[in-house]
Amino acid sequence: MEYKSKNGKDLESTQFFQVQPESANGVKKILAVVYQALSEKGYDPVNQIVGYIMSGDPTYVTNYKGARSLIMKVERDELVEEIMRSYIRANHWSE
Repeated sequence: MEYKSKNGKDLESTQFFQVQPESANGVKKILAVVYQALSEKGYDPVNQIVGYIMSGDPTYVTNYKGARSLIMKVERDELVEEIMRSYIRANHWSE
């Protein structure tokens, strides 16, 4: 027996939904916005971002300019990867 919805879709199959991770460029932009927002509010952005990465607690990041919701769109390991990539490039360690 075949099950169909009112609009004819197959109800036996499972829909697949996957969120695409932010591109490296997207992560850079998010970090830039978050850094700027934290700076403008008088926080030490490095300390606050490290606090967020280490704890996962989004309250380390201000809501100002939507920074908190932006940083939560990126997995913390992606943030670390982008920060490391930038650091390695800046120190000319990569080929």
